[in-house]
Amino acid sequence: MATIVVKQIGSPIRRPAIQRETLKGLGLNKMHRTRELEDTPSIRGMVAKIPHLVTIIEERS
Repeated sequence: MATIVVKQIGSPIRRPAIQRETLKGLGLNKMHRTRELEDTPSIRGMVAKIPHLVTIIEERS
């Protein structure tokens, strides 16, 4: 199972509601928190929707 480590680098304050919901869907809610998530197309799509708020810091196989 491949995983990616995603880190929140931007604040959801004054962002559209859909972007805040996407952050919650990734399990992120506070600055500089990280989550290890499964590397699936849906997770990659969520990260691609908010590249200004999150970054992928590591890919594990």
